[in-house]
Amino acid sequence: MSLTTYELGETIRSTRKKLGITQRELALTSGTGLRFIIDLESGKTTCQLAKALTVIENLGIKLELKLPK
Repeated sequence: MSLTTYELGETIRSTRKKLGITQRELALTSGTGLRFIIDLESGKTTCQLAKALTVIENLGIKLELKLPK
């Protein structure tokens, strides 16, 4: 199953809200701008991967990659 940018954004948004963190707080702790967090949560396809991975790590989300056999 592949993950869309929209689904990733929804996961980030729901996790952030569950943790009681504002978008502004997440941006500050992740070293990004507020606009980046808004775009990432909206599923914007051109968000920078390195920044997105930092946000994901700061929220405690774990990603798993599976290589083809």
